[in-house]
Amino acid sequence: MALRTRSIAAPPAPLPPKTLAEETLVVLALSVLASAVYAVISVLEAPIRGVTVASASQSAVLARQLAGVAFGLAPVWLVVYLVRRSGEGVSAIGLAWDQPRRDLALGAALFAVVGLGGIAVYLAAVELGVNRFVVPVPPLGHWWTVPVLILDALEAALLEEVIVVGYLITRLQQLRLGPGAAVGMSALLRGTYHLYQGFGGFFGNLAMGLLFGLVFVRTRRTWPLVIAHFLLDVGAGAGYLLFRDRLPGFG
Repeated sequence: MALRTRSIAAPPAPLPPKTLAEETLVVLALSVLASAVYAVISVLEAPIRGVTVASASQSAVLARQLAGVAFGLAPVWLVVYLVRRSGEGVSAIGLAWDQPRRDLALGAALFAVVGLGGIAVYLAAVELGVNRFVVPVPPLGHWWTVPVLILDALEAALLEEVIVVGYLITRLQQLRLGPGAAVGMSALLRGTYHLYQGFGGFFGNLAMGLLFGLVFVRTRRTWPLVIAHFLLDVGAGAGYLLFRDRLPGFG
């Protein structure tokens, strides 16, 4: 009787060590690594035995702020890792830094357009009671308030524009959605996760999402959107620090 032999597929070739190391760090940054870092900060604030911590030290608060920014950017790192690993490269989601002057100019123009209209609409919505007043700055009274404000603005700009515009619209179009539908879904998502601000925040961010999505579809560039968003957040924070006593809803 002839023996039957069953072919066994060879295991896939291992990825390069650099790729595996990056993958491991991305997964940890999106899961338990943040908890580990915050736990280390907590245990370093004061001895554990026989001590009740009434308030965190300034250095501990700063460490938490910086850790929050770093781990907040982990999803962006994941997106960049995925498009690089797939062979598409960052240019597929508009992140190639090969036209800096054009990106900076377009980003500044978008900042001017959105900023001029957005501030008026936002403050009017607060006055009408259809929007909450959101404090757009980290804890006040520290030497690092402004630097952390800038880092927070950079985190928000990268997180939203890379994922919600560059990555999401690209993937939706690859799933055979038309440009209009892809932009609409991206803008609706942006408006929805800003509902905590109220309906003014929803509709304002919906409009901003439509504009940014259309710009991306036309240019296939994400950096101008990141730049505009960064300037908007820094401007909002600086405006609050300078004029908070005169703003509606303060206090």
